[in-house]
Parts: sequence; C-alpha cells; structure tokens
Amino acid sequence: MALDPLATVADLVARGVTVEPSEESAVATYFEVASAIVRDAAGSPISSTVSTVTLEGTGFRLHLPGQPVTAVSAVLVDGVAVTDYRLLSGALARSCGFPVGGEVTVTYTHGLPTVPADIVDLVCRMVGQALVKFRESPEAAIASKPVIQERIGDYSVTYAYELTYSDMELPKYLRRRLAARFGNGASLVKSR
Repeated sequence: MALDPLATVADLVARGVTVEPSEESAVATYFEVASAIVRDAAGSPISSTVSTVTLEGTGFRLHLPGQPVTAVSAVLVDGVAVTDYRLLSGALARSCGFPVGGEVTVTYTHGLPTVPADIVDLVCRMVGQALVKFRESPEAAIASKPVIQERIGDYSVTYAYELTYSDMELPKYLRRRLAARFGNGASLVKSR
C-alpha cells in the first residue's frame, strides 16, 4: 500500500507557489518522490500507518522499525500467536523472550498522526525546486548537471562536475538529522 505524500498542493500554495493545471501531474509526481526521499532518510513512514514486519528474535526485547510505535495488534512467534508481550519505548518486551534466530511477525501502528510542519515545509521546498527546474525546461528537469556558480557581468556559468539524477537529493547532514529524529539513528543493541 502506497502512503500519501507528506505534503500537498494546498501546502505548496500556502507558501505562495501557484501550480498551473498543466503542471499538476508533474507536481503530484514530485510530491511522491520528495516524500519517498524524506521517508527513506528518516527510516520511518513519518505519517501514521499500519505495517506487518517479520524480524529475527533477539532475546527479551525486540526493537520495531519506523518509530514512533503507537500500538501493536498482533505478534506471531514462529507462526504461533502470542499475547504475553508489552510495548516499551518502541520495542516489544517479553518475560520469556523472543527466541534468538526465531521468526517474529508483528503487525503494528507507527508514525505520527499529523506530519510535523517542518517536514511539510521540507517536502514543499523540494517540490518547489523541482517545479522551478520544470518551468525552465521540462527536459532538463529529468537529469542535469546543476549550476554551482553563476556570474552576470560578462556572463559565466559553472556546472557541477558530476551528473546528478535528482535535484531532490538531501544533504548528508539532513539525512543524519532525520534518521536520528525518527528512530533510524544509532541505538544500543546489546549491553554487557
């Protein structure tokens, strides 16, 4: 099941960007792509969704991906339903543990009920940049060498050395920040 984009055309319009009818299809695609890039960097759907994952048992605690986890509706351990677990800080805890190497299938709700304003703004900025590129030249919006320097007097322009495949790539610092914020950052796996 595909998730809804993290922002909408209405959010873009609220930021002063007008979307022409001829641009609506491209903009819808840009919202899907920008949302996928942000979710990938975060390691989380960000918006609330229900997922079913199969994980390898790790002992007494089983960390669930896609924080924050808000509810667990079903847990199967090696194909057998169990109910003797507790949800603690985004992880399942069980007094008898989850068999190390065993198969644990979990159906759970995770993500935020409302997308945070800064995430909506980030997605809108990414879409806005793609829309500017599209307006300059629809063909150039596919793959290009971005301009990294431009001078007006005796016109000069410098392009990046490497071909980029998307103007929607997030810088490393922002990817790290999203990962840390939404639960894909470094965590303590085992303590001795």
